[in-house]
Amino acid sequence: MLYAILAYHEEHIVTSWTPEEDAAVMDGLREAHARVREKGTLGPAARLGATKNAVTLRGPGEGVVLDGPFAETKEQLLGLYLYDCPDQSTAIAAARDLHRANPTAVYEIRPVRLMLPGETLEPSEAEV
Repeated sequence: MLYAILAYHEEHIVTSWTPEEDAAVMDGLREAHARVREKGTLGPAARLGATKNAVTLRGPGEGVVLDGPFAETKEQLLGLYLYDCPDQSTAIAAARDLHRANPTAVYEIRPVRLMLPGETLEPSEAEV
């Protein structure tokens, strides 16, 4: 089953890092990525752009596009990973590895459900 690990952080902290501090965190994350890549379970990963460039689509019908991410907490979503894990505990272990590299970040872990046109997916054991 695929799990998304969403990386949350206080953006003002990340943008205050010196280039050396940022590089050190990214080096630690690359090491965590390499460990998972060796297992063949790392899917796409992305570091998202600044929230000042984000928009949110919200509301019924066509929705309304609003400037900004409008997070409900002081942390903003700054990146995500897709891991192919057999269960949630393995996904949590992968998130803990990322957390060791960037301990001030918050990681949300949730199952990903692939939606394919014309296909019907049965609920996984985790969703039942």
